[in-house]
Amino acid sequence: MAAGNNEGPTAPKDPVEKRSGFFILFETAIEATARAEGRPSQEIYLDGSYLIDKAKYIGGVTDEEMLALLGSWAGFRKLVHSIGVSVKANSGEAAVSFLLQNWGRTSKYETGTRLLVPCPNDGTEMVLRLEDIEWAEEDDIPGKFAFEFSHEGELATASIMFYLNDGYNAPELIAEPPVAYGSKEYRDMIAKSFMHSGNNKRLKSAIDKALRGEDVTIAFIGGSITQGAGAKPIHTECYAYQSYVRFKELFGRDGGENIHYVKAGVGGTPSELGVIRYDRDILRDGAVMPDIVVVEFAVNDEGDETKGNCYESLCLKILSARNQPAVILLFSVFVNDWNLQERLSPVGLHYNLPMVSVKDAVTGQFRLSKAEGNIISKRQFFYDIYHPTNDGHRVMADCLAYLFSETYKSHIDDEDITLDQQPVLGNDFAGTRLLDRKSHTGAVIEAGGFTGTDTELQMVEMDLSPVGTPEFPYNWMHTAASGPDSFKLSITSRNLILVYKDSGSSEFGKAEIFVDGKLAVTADPHENNWTHCNPVILYQNEHSQEHVIEIQMAPEDQDKCFTILGFGYNA
Repeated sequence: MAAGNNEGPTAPKDPVEKRSGFFILFETAIEATARAEGRPSQEIYLDGSYLIDKAKYIGGVTDEEMLALLGSWAGFRKLVHSIGVSVKANSGEAAVSFLLQNWGRTSKYETGTRLLVPCPNDGTEMVLRLEDIEWAEEDDIPGKFAFEFSHEGELATASIMFYLNDGYNAPELIAEPPVAYGSKEYRDMIAKSFMHSGNNKRLKSAIDKALRGEDVTIAFIGGSITQGAGAKPIHTECYAYQSYVRFKELFGRDGGENIHYVKAGVGGTPSELGVIRYDRDILRDGAVMPDIVVVEFAVNDEGDETKGNCYESLCLKILSARNQPAVILLFSVFVNDWNLQERLSPVGLHYNLPMVSVKDAVTGQFRLSKAEGNIISKRQFFYDIYHPTNDGHRVMADCLAYLFSETYKSHIDDEDITLDQQPVLGNDFAGTRLLDRKSHTGAVIEAGGFTGTDTELQMVEMDLSPVGTPEFPYNWMHTAASGPDSFKLSITSRNLILVYKDSGSSEFGKAEIFVDGKLAVTADPHENNWTHCNPVILYQNEHSQEHVIEIQMAPEDQDKCFTILGFGYNA
């Protein structure tokens, strides 16, 4: 059997002798998502702290020595004897394969073992004994697991168990009772999310408008949690759709036909990108005027270069619309009880906006046992260390629904919120507009060697669609054959944000970005190593002035690819 790209051994009919072990996935919902390359799949990344965190929070492992061994392939082999995989597909016709891929030392994605094994779809456990497999000498760290399907949108439930070598033991997984939705204890937990009622005039007006049978649009902008990551199926089980349904049930007329839904979450991106794409992804370039906008960047904005300036600017951009939409700030949470609500909530207090904190609702009870009053455990709430399960998304939707119902019961505020005041974190990007290959009025562009169009883009499930929509399709791409000519942009603006494509492909290389002849930044598309949109500020000035931007491939990467997805600018 050749190492590096194995089709996998035949699974033994009999499980290995009873060994201690722990789950990495436990009866977890999975969904076949379309990929730019290869079959539709559910991917589970293991590098960084992902695998260790799964062992902690799903497997219940507390032994620091065992956790440390998971950080390298050599340690993994020392700890793990075999891997048990079980998949129960929703359709008996679904063909499922299990993928284990290690990252390689010489070339991360190319030189490690890639083990692909067809597996039963009826829930029968398949056990892979590691000693039966020929592994590549290049194997460095566990990279990812994946479940590959024949068709996009197929659903299943999967478990992955690590059986341990002699001398290692793990705690036994104790099955937890289902979440007691509707109980007094659950309702009390949800009530704790009501962080700030804020000025209710706009939200109350939207509710009253819905009750009169008029059209009302509720929109959601944020990161991967708003996109629906962890929810299966992603388009109907995500918190955004579920809270839209709650709003329809509470206030809709004629079966809720007068309530409309816009969802625009993009995984791995901060409000720095949100403020650029708001007009396109929420307003649909003027075709949509939302009455309510939920803003969810509380776990994405750690990487925001402006430390809240873009977040406040986005809120002001929304609030300043002539139809006076309501803005709700939603603070989601990671498995380590972390979010950025301390940084971002001052924006809500400053403009007296309604605020909902999922963190405030769930983190206190996470520390309790069921006997002590735990309502939902971390294993039940989190799909991985970042994203909620279907249960977690439901909790988030119920938190928003609680705000809706409490606002409905309250007396409407007489005065509207005040926008004409000094910002608390900044408002420099409130007027940001998107500049791309489709829309670049007022700018002079010489594409140079960036004449191609990249079609392998980050895909996002917008609105109620289960199918991904490409982000920034009107781009400029440099290919290996493009030549050395640089991309040039002449523009008059106060600030400028470049959006470029991150990629895990070795075909992509670095580009140097010059502002008025001076090197401003070297953009590395392997900073995150997966296909997504990466914003970076090129300049930020108090007054508008003309600048010339030049983008060229780094000297060592002349034969590589680089994609300029677009720019955000304030005139």
